Amino acid sequence: MSSNNNNQLNIPEAREAMDRFKMECANEVGVNLKQGYNGDLTSRQAGSVGGQMVKKMIESYEQSLK
Repeated sequence: MSSNNNNQLNIPEAREAMDRFKMECANEVGVNLKQGYNGDLTSRQAGSVGGQMVKKMIESYEQSLK
């Protein structure tokens, strides 16, 4: 069974913005991310960064509805 990953950003500026956003969220939850490979993070650390990103995106969307 082959797997096709379509989780790619096609616009270079979008990739840069997402990287900055990820770093900002990591700093907020106290996770030390570095540029490039971060495979040494625990699942808890990676999950906390992803969770913070989702939380901030939802807050941003809710603010846009007001």
